[in-house]
Amino acid sequence: MRIVLLEPEIPQNTGSIARLAAATKTPLDLIGPLGFSLEDKYLKRAGLDYWPYVDLTVYENWLDYGSEAHEGRAIAFSARRGESYVRCEYRSDDRLFFGKETKGLPAEFLDNIASDVFTIPIAEPAVRSLNLANAVSIVVYEGRRQLGLE
Repeated sequence: MRIVLLEPEIPQNTGSIARLAAATKTPLDLIGPLGFSLEDKYLKRAGLDYWPYVDLTVYENWLDYGSEAHEGRAIAFSARRGESYVRCEYRSDDRLFFGKETKGLPAEFLDNIASDVFTIPIAEPAVRSLNLANAVSIVVYEGRRQLGLE
């Protein structure tokens, strides 16, 4: 599996996700434009001293990402669309796409590029979405559970 963040905006979230990526040995792709510098102190603080253990690839933008061949399915996660993430049958080569904190993934991506779209159910209607780092953690660990990874 690979974690793919499209235009992340909040450095602390990306730092926490990088720490998760290091802990689980899950590659992390960042597709810009990023809402922060990779030198941001909050990004580094959230990732602590684990950055050397992150298999990180940074793409300047969507065109840069799309110019390379990528294996596996593009699985999208949305706060408002799709079946529950537990219904996904995860594969080891899946690319797990998450959108920016304020807008999520664009409808064009969800409609035309993603192989499937899943959501993490939210019981309280007043809660718009989960924190991005929390959502990525939930999905990565469900994928690892299904794949028999500890």
